[in-house]
Amino acid sequence: MFIHFLDALRDGTSKHHREIRAKIVKEMNISDEDQHDMIPSGQSTRLANRVGWTRTHLSKAGLVQLNGKGYYQITDEGRELLKNPPSDLNLKFLDTIPAHKKWFRKPRKKKSSSPEQSDPSSEDQPPNERLEAAFDEIKHTLSKELGATLKQTDPYFFENVVVDLLTAMGYGGSKAEAGRVTKASGDGGIDGTIKEDRLGLDIIYIQAKRYQHTVPIAHIRDFAGALLGKRARKGVFITTSDFPQSALDFVGNIDQKIILIDGIRLTELMIEHNIGVSVRETIQIKAIDTDYFEDN
Repeated sequence: MFIHFLDALRDGTSKHHREIRAKIVKEMNISDEDQHDMIPSGQSTRLANRVGWTRTHLSKAGLVQLNGKGYYQITDEGRELLKNPPSDLNLKFLDTIPAHKKWFRKPRKKKSSSPEQSDPSSEDQPPNERLEAAFDEIKHTLSKELGATLKQTDPYFFENVVVDLLTAMGYGGSKAEAGRVTKASGDGGIDGTIKEDRLGLDIIYIQAKRYQHTVPIAHIRDFAGALLGKRARKGVFITTSDFPQSALDFVGNIDQKIILIDGIRLTELMIEHNIGVSVRETIQIKAIDTDYFEDN
């Protein structure tokens, strides 16, 4: 976006960052869908985040300057660059500008270097997006470790994990009420039931199984048959493994509402609702409140 940001200021007048962003959207032909794409934290659109970091880098390189609340203007250096722009106006090029390099490449403790660490092009993502990518990697690793741990638990403990999760998600009412989940092992493929809400307006039947391999489609059919025998309308089949496509097709073509939760989705829900995991560290990311400066 660097070249498009500069080009939006080519005429030398001050422009508000929203006007600049609109010009970038038009020049880069960014779709409506991409304009509303959110970064993982949900705090900002990816577009606004990228444009924000674009103007930060250009400002630090001395190519644009803040000219009033939310308004930017191209500098003499920026105009000179536009007369003979580089083939690639990226971080690697901006690092040839001393002011930008001094800001962006602050001295750090030396570590074992790698091509990814030393190549500026590997840092094209804004820092907060890189941080969120690292968070996703940590979450993915935690999910795998959690899944492996679940497969080592005994069946009774696993069923309690499922009860704790469903309770945390709002089913069954209080913990005491959820503790009355009916144990019904061997009852036509049903492991238990839980109230859909605190008042018990409907009952959800549960099948919770630890599997090392893909769940056989026959087990899903048996569960559906057990629901039919109970005149039940809703069921949840939870496993530490996964389901074949035939199982997904099957539950999509029957009258009962059966939700299939595989191992990946199970661990994601456990992490989301803090079941079997604990918070080790909290990091707050702060940014300039542009509205504060524009409205005052």
